[in-house]
Amino acid sequence: MSNDSDPNDGPPPTVEETVGEREPESDDSPAPDDEEGFEPVAPDDDGSPDDGGLRDVTIEDGTGDDGTLDDEGPDIDRLGSDVEVDLGAEIDEDIAEDDLLGGLKVDATDEIEVPDRLVDQVIGQDDARDIVKKAAKQRRHVMMIGSPGTGKSMLAKAMSQLLPKEDLQDILVYHNPDDGNEPKVRTVPAGKGDQIIEAYKDEARKRNQMRSFLMLIIMAVVLVYAVVTRSLLLGILAAGVVYLAFRYSGRSTDSMIPNLVVNNAEQQTAPFEDATGAHAGALLGDVRHDPFQSGGMETPSHDRVEPGAIHKANKGVLFVDEINTLDIRSQQKLMTAIQEGEFGITGQSERSSGAMVQTEPVPCDFVMVAAGNLDAMENMHPALRSRIKGYGYEVYMDDTIEDTPEMRRKYARFIAQEVENDGRLPHFTRDAAEEVILEAKRRSGRKGHLTLELRSLGGLVRVAGDIARGENREETTRDDVIQAKRRSRGIEQQLADNYIERRKDYEMTVSEGDVVGRVNGLAVMGEDSGIVLPVMAEVAPSQGPGQVIATGKLQEMAEEAVQNVSAIIKKFSDEDISEKDIHIQFVQAGQQGVDGDSASITVATAVISALEDMPVAQDLAMTGSLSVRGDVLPVGGVTHKIEAAAKSGLDRVIIPKANEQDVMIEDEYKDQIEIIPVSHISEVLDVALAGEPDKDSLVDRLKSITGSALEHDIGRSGGSPSPQ
Repeated sequence: MSNDSDPNDGPPPTVEETVGEREPESDDSPAPDDEEGFEPVAPDDDGSPDDGGLRDVTIEDGTGDDGTLDDEGPDIDRLGSDVEVDLGAEIDEDIAEDDLLGGLKVDATDEIEVPDRLVDQVIGQDDARDIVKKAAKQRRHVMMIGSPGTGKSMLAKAMSQLLPKEDLQDILVYHNPDDGNEPKVRTVPAGKGDQIIEAYKDEARKRNQMRSFLMLIIMAVVLVYAVVTRSLLLGILAAGVVYLAFRYSGRSTDSMIPNLVVNNAEQQTAPFEDATGAHAGALLGDVRHDPFQSGGMETPSHDRVEPGAIHKANKGVLFVDEINTLDIRSQQKLMTAIQEGEFGITGQSERSSGAMVQTEPVPCDFVMVAAGNLDAMENMHPALRSRIKGYGYEVYMDDTIEDTPEMRRKYARFIAQEVENDGRLPHFTRDAAEEVILEAKRRSGRKGHLTLELRSLGGLVRVAGDIARGENREETTRDDVIQAKRRSRGIEQQLADNYIERRKDYEMTVSEGDVVGRVNGLAVMGEDSGIVLPVMAEVAPSQGPGQVIATGKLQEMAEEAVQNVSAIIKKFSDEDISEKDIHIQFVQAGQQGVDGDSASITVATAVISALEDMPVAQDLAMTGSLSVRGDVLPVGGVTHKIEAAAKSGLDRVIIPKANEQDVMIEDEYKDQIEIIPVSHISEVLDVALAGEPDKDSLVDRLKSITGSALEHDIGRSGGSPSPQ
């Protein structure tokens, strides 16, 4: 940006040098009522501004005596869950620990007060919330990584409300008389841009009126002379030439009106720009193509300049979700904008006339909030991530939060927020709100926790409200929530349920009797859809070195699990299996195949059953990982797997003992299935195999050979596999 104030250098100097500058006042001089500024004057016909392009004019603004806006920004130390928001209801502390609403004494969610500010609506994410507070105070960049729907965009918007708004700016682009393809850029305090534009337009109107009056006089003189000299045709032609000359010269006056590309006059908080999935022009700015580039019909280059999200976010927040979807060139230019704090606008298409235009650097002093899932870091430009990390923070978003009475009260407030924000839903009764919080517990997948994937939970609230409204009820009931849980199933869950029903038609799921080498395994489709996946094993003579052959499109992790199981089998078996092939089939695994290691105990049981010719009970399903020493390790998705077993008509299910605390099945399934927690493969065989005398001998032998490498109180592993 140029700081030249030469009156022949085109547009006026910056607002600090013109509009906002005050003379020092003596102690005894009264403070002025209005701020003295300047009104731009259209240039003379030679293109240079008259009297420096400025003239005195009074401009009133909304600033106080110190030059800052009267409205103060929010207290930066107050954000989200740290704020004691008045819920508008009494709390019974005596029952708070056991009450699903945390002791709130309400009959419906319309009795719960919803805070107005977005920052007060943030739930959970303590670490991310603290980082956002620090980043807003210090103007640092932030990258948030986590599962979808955990509040990344909400925190980014909350951050924009914490930034001060007194230094917001309007950005204007002026015509450059020296080089029309290099427009000049000026910044002024927010709200003054409109005043400057109006001043230019008023002056242009006055000059055009004068030109029109002069043109009419000249045309009248020409026509009178033509009539007197009896040269009417020549007079009409002369009048037409005069009209075209004045019309063409008048365009130069209109072209001097600046282009207000960023207008923050109505902005109540710091700008928030969501540039998720933006193409280069929308992100970095663009210059429109001009089909009429000559002959007096062209549009001035400064009028064709369009700001990008980085310029609109000046003094505010630029939010980019799925940051890895930006192409590499855009990421490189974004990195430059972050580093320099300004970025010139040019045409993004090489075939457009806008590509010839390059403005002066345009301010883009924004705080960047980048977001994405775990895979976002893989395709992110290393230098861009280095900029964010070097000048800001990286934070991982929690998926769950500890279940406390305070958090349950905030979840009740969350339901009220969703109803109020939607504007078309009836409020929830107390029983309905309790059912939603129960679902939040269940979706967390961990005992004593609540899910923080609030977008999907909000979807449940909206579906339940839609059901109640469809039946013209004034309140949403518990039955509506239960019905909504069925209607709001994901595609994976619908496919899984359909798959279970079709298997019943073809008798693919065996739920009674005993079969050698066949075990009902359990798997998860997507994130929350359980399914029964039978595993069959067969031992056959080998025509070469014995090997373990597994089919069912196994992924890498599943193949490694099979190899671990083979170590136990080799150690356990009395027979020489080097001359035998062990065939393992994951029945109807589908095109996606099998991933994860949760089928380890299923494979081990099927192979041991085939080797020893001992049948396996078919009213039983199982899931669990397995160490090479025979210890049963925890897996993910146990709740959904248990429900799938119950839907399939099975009576019992074996799960790792470490997962016992994670079981939160629906009430309708609790009486349908027996849950058996185990910690060692010998316990699995003791439950699964049929034939008492032979089974007892086998189990005792396995216990003596393998031992137990881990204690029975093994903790839940830190990972969250996607077992199949």
